[in-house]
Amino acid sequence: MEMSGKTNALRLVEAAKIPCRELTYDYDEKDLSGVHAAQAMGLPVDQVFKTLVARGERTGINVFCVPVCRELDLKLAAKAAGDKNMELVPVKELLSLTGYIRGGCSPVGIKKRYPTFLDARCLDFSEIAVSAGARGKQMLLSPRALGALVGAVFVRLTGD
Repeated sequence: MEMSGKTNALRLVEAAKIPCRELTYDYDEKDLSGVHAAQAMGLPVDQVFKTLVARGERTGINVFCVPVCRELDLKLAAKAAGDKNMELVPVKELLSLTGYIRGGCSPVGIKKRYPTFLDARCLDFSEIAVSAGARGKQMLLSPRALGALVGAVFVRLTGD
């Protein structure tokens, strides 16, 4: 994904006429964590959401967005997707499944429309940050608008 100019995810959000602010930060190849991204942007870690891709036993590929300070509960993820088991896909599969690399995976603009789930905690905020589709780029937007754009279901996805 390009570092200068708009990413595909940002263009899709703009085309949908969703108010959005682009945030950039210097990322560290040795620390691609969302906590690092939140700190680099000066945002609370519970307002920045990471995008995780998992495979269900029956449902196949699903996309989950959870706060960067929390872990996806795979049992809750499976239940949300209507599956018995769910496991994160290996990082090496991420690009071929989504078009994105680790540290730059956005719920917007994934190359195929997969079932998408947003942790219900996002509704505590008027805006949340999610990856804009490239390392070092985030977009701040309404969680409800994001959910509508990607057809997401809001559900509890972390056990804490």
